Amino acid sequence: MNDNSGVVRDAADTAKIDKDSRIAVLLFPALILLGGLCGMLLPQTFVGFAGWISPLLMVIMFCMGLTLTLPDFALVVKNPLPVLGGVVAQFVVMPSMGWLVAKVLHLDPALAAGLILVGCAPGGTASNVVSYLARGNVALSVAMTSVSTLIAPALTPLLALWLAGQYMPVDAGSMAVSVVQIVLIPVVLGLVLRMLLNRLVLKVTGILPWISVIAITFVVTIIVAGSAQAILTAGLLVLLAVILHNGLGLMLGYGIGVLMRVPEDARRTMAIEVGMQNSGLAGGLAKQYFTPEAALPAAVFSVWHNLSGAMIAAYWRRKKI
Repeated sequence: MNDNSGVVRDAADTAKIDKDSRIAVLLFPALILLGGLCGMLLPQTFVGFAGWISPLLMVIMFCMGLTLTLPDFALVVKNPLPVLGGVVAQFVVMPSMGWLVAKVLHLDPALAAGLILVGCAPGGTASNVVSYLARGNVALSVAMTSVSTLIAPALTPLLALWLAGQYMPVDAGSMAVSVVQIVLIPVVLGLVLRMLLNRLVLKVTGILPWISVIAITFVVTIIVAGSAQAILTAGLLVLLAVILHNGLGLMLGYGIGVLMRVPEDARRTMAIEVGMQNSGLAGGLAKQYFTPEAALPAAVFSVWHNLSGAMIAAYWRRKKI
């Protein structure tokens, strides 16, 4: 009797968490747009919060760590090909497409470096829920996001040095340390806390998506405030670059899934994982290591990839696999 009631309660809790996550992600684009408008219209109000970007990103990564469990990594061992293939695709497709789009559109050095840095970032934190809404393979999504995040301290600075370094100087060593501090340490701490205090963490899991949404909205607001003048002069060009970058990632991610002959749900997940980036991290790094203008592509990407993710999820959700 007690066992059954516990199962029912756990199922109800899981359903509520899923509902909260879906609402948070679907409202995410609207909140990001609102934050961007606030940064654009009231730059002096938010530009002084530039020092908050890294701590806010650490909060987001810590929340991500709290949602992970060791079984989430089991797929890497049981069926490594889709996970590793997807992660390789992410760190090949998005950096190279960022470089290509920057070349084709003749972006100035700061914007080009910023766009490439978006491509060098790990998977986006909202991709797991978008994959769920699109009837994708959620286990694969979680595994890809987790693996790409954990290896980002090595790959993000090296890829940025190779590709973005053609436009602006890149201190890869210092950037690697920053990624470890902003990404790796908070994620690992969250994962360990989840292991040690699982029941307590489960009680607050429902609010974690909202904490992440609010934090990334504030990050975008701060970045836009620092780039308000650049938006007036290059906003449409950056939007075009971001749409192309994200679209190429989605299409090539799906195409690679087709070439790998994985099932349809895994193809959808690979498209979403490759196309959606941790643009908040990219914006923070761009602002720290490049210029405020270089953070602009990341701010625009934060808005666009959540809009495109919501649209593609709505489309795929109506199409049975």
